[in-house]
Amino acid sequence: MKTTFDNVSYQCSKIVTESYSTSFALATKMLHESIRGDIYNIYGFVRFADEIVDTFHDYDKKDLFERFEKELDEAIYNKISLNPILNSFQHTFHKYSIPRHLMDSFMKSMRMDLTKSIYKTDAEYKEYIYGSADVVGLMCLKVFVKGSEASYEELKDAAMALGSAFQKVNFLRDVKADFEDLNRSYFPGTDLIQLDEASKKRIVDEIKADFKLGYEGIINLPSEAKFGVYTAYKYYYKLLQKLQRTPSLEIKNTRIRVPNYQKFGLLAKSYVNYKLQLV
Repeated sequence: MKTTFDNVSYQCSKIVTESYSTSFALATKMLHESIRGDIYNIYGFVRFADEIVDTFHDYDKKDLFERFEKELDEAIYNKISLNPILNSFQHTFHKYSIPRHLMDSFMKSMRMDLTKSIYKTDAEYKEYIYGSADVVGLMCLKVFVKGSEASYEELKDAAMALGSAFQKVNFLRDVKADFEDLNRSYFPGTDLIQLDEASKKRIVDEIKADFKLGYEGIINLPSEAKFGVYTAYKYYYKLLQKLQRTPSLEIKNTRIRVPNYQKFGLLAKSYVNYKLQLV
């Protein structure tokens, strides 16, 4: 029966999430079980696309990406795929009527990573951020509001801002790997060879503004989603605070992390705030 195959597919997406991001997996576990699996399905899809362009250096990444893109189109059209990650994603895509342009924008940004290394203008930077992060926030929002168009329109700006904040925190944390290993520089007008405090402050302030708008959306999310998204918000904001306190040259030479004991402390505090209706 296809039900068995579908269940195997969903488990594959869950395994991908737990294997690649313990932080995101922890936040996802805080979502209500009625929507948790669909967030795994979205994460599995975006993670696989990202892995192709970021890590498969010993292979023809362009060919792998184009094959993945073709399989994605076929999965959406046929409502089935023998690739379990794409099979689970197409289920969520159709279940919540996720707009096709969100998926297409994501794939466009991933394709940029195959050939583009330096983002020189704000327009280029914003286009990449929109496709790589904002639309992922919007796809998740479709799940959180269970397809409600009214709620989606009300919260979409905040969802995009939160997606941007998460992505920019990742960019700042991963400056060393992106610049030295992948030869990428996402922040326009920023000399990553000599990252200074002024440039770091400008980036941090930009991220804080995104977080502020994103938080306004969190407090209006349905109860099924609020605790999980708030947990992710608290983790990334903690990471931003650590980056803000870290000297700029040290950021370039190391990768800042939030230790597991702090993650669980954040989880506990988030739960208390949620139960006391402080968020």
